[in-house]
Amino acid sequence: MAFTYFFRDRQTLELIRDIVVPKLRSRRFISIWDAGCAMGPEPYSVAITLRENMGAMCFRNVTIHATDIDGSNQFKQEIEAGLYHRERLHSVPREIMEHYFQTTDTDDWYLIADEIRKSVVFQKHDLLTLQPIRKNFSLVICKNVLLHFKESERVEVIRMFHSCLEDGGYFVTEHTQKMPEKLSHLFSPVTSNAQIYQKRAA
Repeated sequence: MAFTYFFRDRQTLELIRDIVVPKLRSRRFISIWDAGCAMGPEPYSVAITLRENMGAMCFRNVTIHATDIDGSNQFKQEIEAGLYHRERLHSVPREIMEHYFQTTDTDDWYLIADEIRKSVVFQKHDLLTLQPIRKNFSLVICKNVLLHFKESERVEVIRMFHSCLEDGGYFVTEHTQKMPEKLSHLFSPVTSNAQIYQKRAA
């Protein structure tokens, strides 16, 4: 789905804050893959959540690799600009809005703070190639994408995510997507109220 908005799934962001962030703070490099990022509100929401909860020094170690198949060829431009209309910002808490967004000369358009914008790198990518964009991710997020795939495709895409996670890394998907039974031995669920899994050690 190309249209999305900031802080769309507050519950999952809060669980990432509570479960994943404490495990990442000590890392020298923190690589995150947001697969199916659409026009950027989700990876930027993740970036803001991390910045709020790990501090400036630690946040400098974070790179969020945001990818999408992007049939419009417009996502890269929008994500790199970090410029969003008010309609995408209606769920942003007031204190976050004041700290990380600034007004522009154009009515109802806001610019994301440089610190947040620079942490997100966009790359066009088709998940069904089953080729990860790199290895050793601490966290992979793939929401509102897998439901569009056949069951066999979902299995193979999740298997790919598993292959590019570091041991103990986390995989997050949408609430409606249960872990396929044939892959349950690869991950451990870490919470009962969201689809967050941890990669089991080999």
